[in-house]
Amino acid sequence: MATSDGGREDGGAAPGIAAVAAAPAPVGERVRALRVAARMTQTQLAAGRFSKEYISQVERGKTRPTAETLEWLAGRLGTDMEFLEQGVSRAELGQAESALARAEALSESHRYERAIEEFRDAAALVESAGLPALSLRALRGEAWAHLQKGDLGAAESLLARARDLVQGAGFTGVDRADLLFLLGVLSYKRSDVVRAVELFARALALAERSGRACDGLRSDIHHWRSRCRRRQRDWEAAREDTERALELAEDLGDPRRSADAYFQASLVAERQGNWLLARQHAEQAMALFDELGDRANVGRLLNNLGGIAHLLGNSTRAVELLNRSFEIAVETGLAPDAGHALCSLAEVHLACGEAAAAERDARKALRLLAGRVDYLHEIGIAELTLGHALLKQDRPDEAEAFFSAAQTSFARIGSVSHQAAAAAALGDLAGYRGDTRAAARRYRQAAEALRDSPF
Repeated sequence: MATSDGGREDGGAAPGIAAVAAAPAPVGERVRALRVAARMTQTQLAAGRFSKEYISQVERGKTRPTAETLEWLAGRLGTDMEFLEQGVSRAELGQAESALARAEALSESHRYERAIEEFRDAAALVESAGLPALSLRALRGEAWAHLQKGDLGAAESLLARARDLVQGAGFTGVDRADLLFLLGVLSYKRSDVVRAVELFARALALAERSGRACDGLRSDIHHWRSRCRRRQRDWEAAREDTERALELAEDLGDPRRSADAYFQASLVAERQGNWLLARQHAEQAMALFDELGDRANVGRLLNNLGGIAHLLGNSTRAVELLNRSFEIAVETGLAPDAGHALCSLAEVHLACGEAAAAERDARKALRLLAGRVDYLHEIGIAELTLGHALLKQDRPDEAEAFFSAAQTSFARIGSVSHQAAAAAALGDLAGYRGDTRAAARRYRQAAEALRDSPF
C-alpha cells in the first residue's frame, strides 16, 4: 500500500532576496548622520545629560550606548530606537515582519504557490530593512515552500544563499543547524537517504552543542531522520527517532509537532506489521491535525488509515477512507496527495480482483504525480499496480512497459525491496508468456536482491 510519508510539508519565503544582507551601518554613524541633518552640535545633542566627549565616542564607535541611552538619543533625534540600533524604523521593521508572517501562514496552510507570491511581495521590504536575520528567515521560508512543491533546484539555490549568509557574524549554532536540517530534507527528497542521515546527524550535534533552546528544531530533525530510517528498513532506529521527536514535542506543548511524530509512529508500526498500533497512532495524529484545522494532513492520514483497513481485511472501509482522502486532496488543491490517494485505491481494487478499476485509478495517479521526483516511491507503486492490472486483463506488452518503468523508479530511490517486487512482477509476466526459464531467472534476481540488501 502506498501510504503517505507523513507529517507536515510546509514553510515560506521569496526569490529576489539579497544573497547576503548588507551589514547595517554602525549605531554611531547613524547618530552622527541624524545629528548633522538636524543641524545640532555634539554639545546640543548631549543636552547636559552627557558630555560632548561621550557623544563623540558614540559617533566614532568607541562606546556602545545602553538601550536606555539609545531610547533617549532617538527621542532627541526624532527617530526611534530600532532605527538607531538596526538601521530601520519601528514601522519598517513591523511592515517587513508582517509581510513574512503572512507568507509563512500561507505556507503553513499548504498554499505554497500563494505563499511564494507573498514572499516576492515581501522581498523588497526585507531588502530595504537590511536585516540579516530577516533575510535568513525569508530565504529559509521560500526554500521550504519550494521543497514542498517539488521544485528542488529552486530550493537548493535558496539554501546555497542561506548557507553563505549564516557564516556571517550574528548567527548562532542553531541557525547553522537549521540550515543543515533543510539540506537534509532536500537530500531526502532527492532520494539520497545516506546523505540525508549524515546531514541530520550533523544538524542534531550542532544544535545540542549550541547550548540554546531549540527543542522544536531537534524534534523536526528526529522526525525527518525517522523517515530516512524507514526508507532504509531500520525499523528500530526509526522507532527511536519517532519516540524522541514525540517526547520533545510534548515537552514543548506543540500539538503540530506531536501530530507529526504520531504520524511517523503509525508508519513505523505499520511497517513492522503491528497494524492495530499503527491505526491507534494514525487516529491520534489525525485528531491533532483536525484540531489544528490542517485538512491536508487529515487527508494524508485518511490515506494511511485506508491502507491499514485494507491490511486488516476490511476493503469496503478502505475504499471509503481512500475516497475521502482523495476528496480532501482535491479540496485543498494538492495534486500529489490526490495522486497518492488514487494510487492506494488502485492497489485495493487490484487486490479485490477489480483490474479495470485498478487500471483507471493508477493511470489517473500517474498523471497527477507526473514530474514529481520527490514522489518516486508513489510513482513506482502506481506503475507496478498498473502493470499487474494490465496483465490481469491479458495485455502483457503494456504490462511489461509499466513493470520496467516501476523498476527504474525504484532504482532511482534505491529501494531494494521494491526493485525486487518489480523483478518478481517481470517474472510473473514471463510465466504468463510461458517462458519458465526467464520467469525463474527473474524470481531468482528478486530473491538475491532481498538477501543481499543491507536493510
